[in-house]
Amino acid sequence: MDETIAVRDDEGFDAAAVAAYLRPRLPGMGEGPLEVRQFPSGASNLTFLLRAGGWEAVLRRPPLGPVAPGAHDMGREYRVLERLHPVFPLAPQPYLFCEDASVIGAPFSVIGAPFYVMERRRGVVLDRDWPAGWPPSAEIGGAISRATVDALVDLHAVDYAAAGLADLGRPEGYLERQVRGWIGRYERAQTAEIPGVAAIGRWLAEHLPASPAPAIVHNDYKLNNLMLAPERPERVVAVLDWEMCTLGDPLVDLGNLLVYWREPGDEAALGDGLASVSAQPGFAKRDDLAERYARASGRDLAQLPYYLAFSYFRVAVIAQQIYHRWHLGQTRDERFRTFEELARRLIGLALEAAGA
Repeated sequence: MDETIAVRDDEGFDAAAVAAYLRPRLPGMGEGPLEVRQFPSGASNLTFLLRAGGWEAVLRRPPLGPVAPGAHDMGREYRVLERLHPVFPLAPQPYLFCEDASVIGAPFSVIGAPFYVMERRRGVVLDRDWPAGWPPSAEIGGAISRATVDALVDLHAVDYAAAGLADLGRPEGYLERQVRGWIGRYERAQTAEIPGVAAIGRWLAEHLPASPAPAIVHNDYKLNNLMLAPERPERVVAVLDWEMCTLGDPLVDLGNLLVYWREPGDEAALGDGLASVSAQPGFAKRDDLAERYARASGRDLAQLPYYLAFSYFRVAVIAQQIYHRWHLGQTRDERFRTFEELARRLIGLALEAAGA
């Protein structure tokens, strides 16, 4: 429940400056020195645990190094949570956003980058392994599988207009823009030639399906972005990482979930690159997740192979972007050394899903 680490050497900030900024703005903040710990998982925005006395909160900021235009927008993520939390309580409540004037040339700075602070939810985030105290069982694995799908169905059922989120994105043409945008991101992050990238890019552009009615799209929905109740693993207590949330084609979320959802034998195609506890006995298979989603949401999944191909391609580009940062020395996190090879493997799976 508190899988934090000491702040990495190159990712820290002045805790006293943050405390001085927060205290007059957050009346419930505890007294005494501000303790800062880091959540080690994730490969995009940096996330920290703040603790003062009995008070706790979470701070999110962009990654180090140059940030692509429009990416890692802390202000947008804060505003999304501000409106989404009242109608979808699994989205954590945001407390405060700081533009951090250093990014626009003013003399005042807190940490040198925009950030926001939100409530700290307590629970278990499942990634590669079972947590201590949860003996592996088919009963628990099945319950978690069902809860994962049901939370996604609930998100896609939110009336975004009534929630004041009609301006969150432009649903018309969403999928086409996504394909075009991810092709461009790969081109900007390329470090070596990966066979098949041009072919899958062409196939995705030429086989665009008609999207269903738009919904709020998390855009990075997967098991390790969920927090589960420790005493009741079938209950989701939070959905995390809303930085890419928008309005668009909800089947993109389903495709993303299925691509990250590992099954026994997947290691042959991906090695350890996207290892997940879902590959252990008891968890539902990808086909079972898709069937439950279709039944609960009423959406037609006839074009699901397209969404799988797109999602494999998108995750490949994300891996390549992360490797590119490591290659340039913008991060020293050794987890990222092998991400170019991971991107190659994912491109192969994208082509396989497309039948191209």
